[in-house]
Amino acid sequence: MPSKFDLLFQQKVTTENQLINYYAEEEVELYMKREDLLHPIVSGNKFRKLKYNLKFAIGSGCNEIITFGGAYSNHISATAEACRILNLPVTGIIRGEELEKLAVEDFSSNPTLSFAHQCGMKFKFVSRELYRDKEKLQLKWKTKHPKAFFIPEGGTNQWAVKGCEEILSEEDKEFDFVTSPCGTGGTLAGLIEASENHQQLLGFPALKGDFLQQEIKNYTSKNNWKLVTDYHFGGYAKVNDHLVKWMNDFYQKTKIQLDPIYTAKMMFGIEDLIKNSFFPKNTRILAVHTGGLQGIEGVNKIRLKKGLALID
Repeated sequence: MPSKFDLLFQQKVTTENQLINYYAEEEVELYMKREDLLHPIVSGNKFRKLKYNLKFAIGSGCNEIITFGGAYSNHISATAEACRILNLPVTGIIRGEELEKLAVEDFSSNPTLSFAHQCGMKFKFVSRELYRDKEKLQLKWKTKHPKAFFIPEGGTNQWAVKGCEEILSEEDKEFDFVTSPCGTGGTLAGLIEASENHQQLLGFPALKGDFLQQEIKNYTSKNNWKLVTDYHFGGYAKVNDHLVKWMNDFYQKTKIQLDPIYTAKMMFGIEDLIKNSFFPKNTRILAVHTGGLQGIEGVNKIRLKKGLALID
């Protein structure tokens, strides 16, 4: 009889590639790998990153999971659901001690924390200053929880990279470019490791700055990749009216929802690059949808309070 782990993380899972558009003038084909369809909650790159982290934790006899994240983190939401399914106690160390007050209302004003709470995740809210030194935080918690398994913020470590290598299948070798949004760099690193020599990998960081370069180099020695840093829309979690309108138009055309923090910014960037002749003619592009659709509700709550247009 399959275990709960095997039922959740079925081996050798592959996802479909959906044609988004053929740009006739540029002679470029754009496909999307629908990783968002892997699971309703544990979707996209979180499915891939958690698979071997949780397998190692269970195999090592760990009795609880402790991880890190922000108030609207896809990683927190997905980890909470995966641990609920696997009956693993889990604690989230959350950035922002002011969020403690949300516990009074069962986190109802924050969709991500509310969902994680319903899944059974316990929270420890810490100041942004303390949160910056996660190594020190982990050492402190390890002393009190010696049998806990710690998963980093965003899930990125060697187990996550191994999981993300499984995103690409045999049929994906035919693509010239493979693209991915970037948060902590683990997804792109896994894709690079799984890529063919003729392929170019493009990462679209959701954060300002070029600090991800070294993080990705920690996990791969290949050099067939680059970061495209022009489409962060002002930085992490920054979403403006222009992006929302573009997302809604994209949804009307394709019936594919994009998350506003990661995949939407990448897809906007790819379309802009195509129109500006970045890609050679006869190029075939595979864009990875990394899931994270749970983040739409949180962004819409913030935009509703400000009287701004909502994401469809």
